[in-house]
Amino acid sequence: MPRPPLDGLIDDLYYLEGTPPYARLTLPASPAALLIVNLGAPFRIRTGLEMADYADGCVITTPTRAWEFSYPARTRSVGVHFKPWGPAPFLPMPAAELCDRPVTIEQVWGRPAVAELRDRLATAHRPHEMLTLLEEELMRRLGETPGLGLVRHTGGVIAATGGAMAIGDLRTAAGVSSTHLAQRFQQLIGVTPKQLARSYRFTTTMLALDPAEPIDWAALASRSGYYDQAHFGHEFRAFTGLTPTRYVEVRRQFLREHPGHVIDGWPLPAD
Repeated sequence: MPRPPLDGLIDDLYYLEGTPPYARLTLPASPAALLIVNLGAPFRIRTGLEMADYADGCVITTPTRAWEFSYPARTRSVGVHFKPWGPAPFLPMPAAELCDRPVTIEQVWGRPAVAELRDRLATAHRPHEMLTLLEEELMRRLGETPGLGLVRHTGGVIAATGGAMAIGDLRTAAGVSSTHLAQRFQQLIGVTPKQLARSYRFTTTMLALDPAEPIDWAALASRSGYYDQAHFGHEFRAFTGLTPTRYVEVRRQFLREHPGHVIDGWPLPAD
């Protein structure tokens, strides 16, 4: 757990090294944002029809659709899983400019600073030391961000309710207009409150799903607050790129081929 005040922006910092379970993984859209400092061979990200290689690392704000991550044969990196509003204090541009458009860390922090950071991380002796270095870099770069308090509070309510909070009630409780709230969310998260609520609702539903057991999709859709099963299916394809049936097949493939793997539960083998 990162130290305060980073704990209000970050879920965790992580170290990743080794051979990935699959050369290509699909990551469904989720509320989380991501920063990766790459210390190995370049990795590749596909978002929609666009594909790019990332040598130094990347920053990804809250995505609205699934994206594909291609690993090198061996990977090594440190990274940050941000809360949706977490990257805002560290970005030189509005988060809306990065929505579904990953950028390199050099584009965010500049080449000299990133080169120095990567060199310090690469020469650290232990993962714990590397994560401490990354945390110190984030602390050093942390600054004031206008509107962050509003977005953090209202975004936290959306997160706490799993996306079930009525956006009108949220706006009223915040004491601001719907236009102002939406503008702040897009500036600091990259999506509107409604889009963030959709993402939390879908993610909460998926993480509660057990792919090893039979699934009553109609009952699941109803329990999760979807209008009907067709609405749920539409959301499913929007967030994963797959139908519910195909999603379960792929999750079960992961469970068969890599039982107990540390990343099972969200990334999927790419078709």
